[in-house]
Amino acid sequence: MFNIIARKTLLEYCRSYPIAALALQEWYHEMAQHNFNNFNELKNVYGNASIIADDRVIFNIMGNKYRLVVRVSFQYKAIQIKWFGTHAEYDNTDVTGTNFKK
Repeated sequence: MFNIIARKTLLEYCRSYPIAALALQEWYHEMAQHNFNNFNELKNVYGNASIIADDRVIFNIMGNKYRLVVRVSFQYKAIQIKWFGTHAEYDNTDVTGTNFKK
């Protein structure tokens, strides 16, 4: 099972984007139950996931209205929340190096 680092960060995004809060919480609970060994196994379950630089994976949330960017360490079974926002915000953000900022 994966350890999702900074649940507090995810909850902060839920407060900032209340329309997407339920979808983010569902993603969190689903991911915490999985035991993926590599990106291909993750992709088999989350077909819309994409991998980018620095082991970051992008998930489409709520039918692609929102994007969630996380860093995944398959070796250590850890996921770190990096960024969340609308698709339009995603288009204007370099998510390869961005991190959550409060």
